Amino acid sequence: MPNTRKKRYQKKVKLAVHGRRTKWAPFWAVIKKYGAGKRVHPSRMTSVRRSWRRNKLKIKPRKLRKRHLG
Repeated sequence: MPNTRKKRYQKKVKLAVHGRRTKWAPFWAVIKKYGAGKRVHPSRMTSVRRSWRRNKLKIKPRKLRKRHLG
């Protein structure tokens, strides 16, 4: 199949996008955003809670037209 590399790339891009949507942030990003005096949990900076163990993304490659059908 000639487009397998492209399909894998699209899947990796979607996985990367969802990987950034976890409830986690480094502590220095919290200090930079809210200031040094604030004690804020890092999860306040990210909106969607996601875990690779709990929730699967169910990403499927796009359907391609069958080439052998004329």
